[in-house]
Amino acid sequence: MTAVLIISILIIFVVLFLAVMTINKGYNFKHTIDPLDQEADLKNEVENQTKK
Repeated sequence: MTAVLIISILIIFVVLFLAVMTINKGYNFKHTIDPLDQEADLKNEVENQTKK
């Protein structure tokens, strides 16, 4: 009975440790954003000016 309890507690701690490591890895991930296309912005400005 005691062996089952100890093994169960070990499994709980391993799962908790792995969950914390996964969450930390997710928070440390560096997100990047692609730069906007300047040609598309200029084209939109020209279209907006010609519509006025």
